[in-house]
Amino acid sequence: MGPPPPGADTASLLSQSTSATSGGRLGGKGPVFSLDTFSSKDFIVKDFVEALSDSAVPVSRRSGGSGAQAFDPKPQIRTFEHALARLSSLSDELELHENELSASVRRAEAQHNQNVQSLGRKLELAVEQFHQLDKDLNSGGGRGSDVGYGGYGNSYGSGYGGRAAGAGGSGGDGGNVAMQIGEKLEELDRQRQRAQDAKFLIACWVEVSEKGSLSSLEDLRRMGGGDAKVRCAHIARQLLKISNRIYPEGSQQTNGATNGAQEEEPADGKRRKKKRGPRVNPREVIEKFLEMLEKDLLKQFDDFYRKQNFEGMRDCAIALRDFNDGASVMALFVNQHQFFIDRSQLITEEVSGDGETWDRLADPDTEPPGVEPSLQSLIDEVKLVVQEESFIIKRAFPFYDEVLVRFLQRVFQQSIQQRLEMVLEKATSISSLAYLRTLQSARSYIGALVDDLKSHGLTEHPEPVSSATATTLDQQLDDLFVPYLVGASYIDREKKNLGELYSSLLFKFSLYHERRRKMPTTYLGSLGQRGRELLSSARDAYMDRLDTSDLPASQKAMLLRIAGLSNTADAAAADAKAKEDLEVTEADGTLSLPNAKRMLKWLAEGVGRGLELSGGTETPKDVQALCGLLVEHLGNAYLETALDAVLDAATHPDPPKSEPDFSHLASLRTAVAILHLLQTSVNTVLLPLAAPNLTIRRDIAKNTGARIAALEAKISAVLHRTLDAALAWTAKLLAAQKKSDFRPSDRDVAASLDRLTTPTCGAVAAFADRCARDAARALDGANLSVFLTDLAVGLRALLLDHLRRFTVSAAGGLVVSKDVTKYVELGRGSGGGGLLKQEGEFAGGMEVLVEVANLFVVGPEALRERLRGEMGSELRAYVLRREDVGSVGVQAVLSSV
Repeated sequence: MGPPPPGADTASLLSQSTSATSGGRLGGKGPVFSLDTFSSKDFIVKDFVEALSDSAVPVSRRSGGSGAQAFDPKPQIRTFEHALARLSSLSDELELHENELSASVRRAEAQHNQNVQSLGRKLELAVEQFHQLDKDLNSGGGRGSDVGYGGYGNSYGSGYGGRAAGAGGSGGDGGNVAMQIGEKLEELDRQRQRAQDAKFLIACWVEVSEKGSLSSLEDLRRMGGGDAKVRCAHIARQLLKISNRIYPEGSQQTNGATNGAQEEEPADGKRRKKKRGPRVNPREVIEKFLEMLEKDLLKQFDDFYRKQNFEGMRDCAIALRDFNDGASVMALFVNQHQFFIDRSQLITEEVSGDGETWDRLADPDTEPPGVEPSLQSLIDEVKLVVQEESFIIKRAFPFYDEVLVRFLQRVFQQSIQQRLEMVLEKATSISSLAYLRTLQSARSYIGALVDDLKSHGLTEHPEPVSSATATTLDQQLDDLFVPYLVGASYIDREKKNLGELYSSLLFKFSLYHERRRKMPTTYLGSLGQRGRELLSSARDAYMDRLDTSDLPASQKAMLLRIAGLSNTADAAAADAKAKEDLEVTEADGTLSLPNAKRMLKWLAEGVGRGLELSGGTETPKDVQALCGLLVEHLGNAYLETALDAVLDAATHPDPPKSEPDFSHLASLRTAVAILHLLQTSVNTVLLPLAAPNLTIRRDIAKNTGARIAALEAKISAVLHRTLDAALAWTAKLLAAQKKSDFRPSDRDVAASLDRLTTPTCGAVAAFADRCARDAARALDGANLSVFLTDLAVGLRALLLDHLRRFTVSAAGGLVVSKDVTKYVELGRGSGGGGLLKQEGEFAGGMEVLVEVANLFVVGPEALRERLRGEMGSELRAYVLRREDVGSVGVQAVLSSV
């Protein structure tokens, strides 16, 4: 390496800031620095040394000159020598300064120790004086207490010395006097505090009115702590009241002076206009300060909330209580709650669910699946969140009951209500029944939530909730469902739903009987054609009614299924085919006990739903409406229509042209069973629910009783017409009796006696037996007993009249006896089933036929005994029909009776 270039020893020096006491360069060369250089927070030893090295490197080397130059260490050596020399001098200065500070510290410690000792002695002296004063007051002696009280009197009021002197001589009253003095001192302290507050308030007002600032309150606010911020808020509100009173709305103040410029007269006697500051309204300054203070407290509260610092939250809540009664802090706590943030997206999600669940919900013959899953999930989460959050509310708020009420209102009115509306909207798009069932399940599940929260206690846990919280929960529950239950909106939906279901279920039944009424005796061809036209028009009318009723597509499909029709609204071709295929059979027009039970089940579900949802004073009205709907469809449209058809079938021409058909009796058993179900349902279910309103209950009982009585009258009419037809045909059969049957010729006697009964008796017995069997299959209990009794009485009357019309020979008497024995067997229940096992007044009623038959076979002496009885006059007519009535013996008997 070659020699260093000329001028290499003139290395650049490190440039540093210096103080006035540190002087300039050392010998005109080297870096310049002072103690401030090393006291900076940004000082780093490595950087300091590198700076010294860089200052000693030639510019040509730093800039990367093209010429190769040898390294010259002399500039760096001189630079570091100057630096070390300067560091040595600074070290001496630092040591000197440190010694001075140490001496000052020692002097301060000595002074502090002296002050502590002095204060300790003063404290001991004060304690001794207090003890002495307390001892004098309790003992009641000495004039020393007088002096002590006099001293207090000189400080706080001239009256205390005399009062104390009186107390000192009173002995036992010293304690009372001490209490009075304490109360006076407390009152004076309060007055002093009020005076200080008033002084501070006046100072703040002067400051804000003249300077347009609140620096004093700002300093108090920065002191921190809830008490300081509460005092700031209190004073600021008082300043705002003062401003509103001095400067009403619309007026302005400009730094305590009038608007514009103000003239002043300086010492030189020349007037100049003094410029004033910008106009400031004290009210605006105070309001801005209050707003800033509120924001500061809210931010601090939020920070404490995120850190779960309940004590800090409580202090902030106390301070913010004075701002709009704590509305801002309660709103912050509720709005920033993680539950509402997490649920904000979930609440607005579309209600989906699987199609099978919604189909079950819309099917009236299946049990409802329960509450909608997303709503159930939300309610379950609400239960946990409210229980957990009530613990935090109790610790973080002194007015926790108000915060809990606000939190519950937000949960119910936002989260639950929004989801409930979406679920009900979805259910409405399915069917009316789906809506009603969803409403019921939601009301039940949310009601269970309210009960669980009440029993948990929330902020009162483990005790039950307070009465105010319980009232809030009940009110929120009611408010959720008021829009759906107000007025008659709910019961109208129930009636509409049941009416649609009933009409669909009875569609084919009504269609069958409508066709029957409109199709009297006509030719078979025209009957068939008109029948098809009627079916088609009825179906078209039903489909049009569904289309114009604005029902959801799924509900239309359900109603068509219940009506036994195909949902062919999607295709015209399919619709035409369905019209051709629509057939109504006799089974469609027959009463069905399962269908009646379905109708009652649907009604029971609606009644139970109404009790759970509406309840209260509206229950009797709702029950009356549903009862009227049931009687209208089940009683009138179903039972009465079917009984009218049975009554028409039971009507036969007189005289009869053919043997009557008793197949219509089969419908009576079902009709009686349905009527019994209707009556039982009204009496045991509906009437007790209407009991709170006697007027409504009386109307239900009256109207239902009249309708049931009318239906029972129709059943009785059917039985009477059936009985009349049976007796009319029996009379026709008896009219075919041959005279020779009871008065056979000599050659026919043997054949007549060999027969068990006459052909007429056999036909009557067979017909009566078939009639009894048909009645037994259709009726039971009292209805069957009364019908068979009336049939037996009518048959007996016909037979008694029948025997009066024939002359009976001695051999014919035996034939009559055989026929009568057959008839009596029917009455006794023997043989082929029997008409009646006779009981009560009619017991032995058929036996009179045996007595009559005996009149034709016994001798004159036996006749005498029989004619002497109570029925002698009636039996005399039958004796007159004996072939030997003209004989001496018979005449002698008739003459003697």
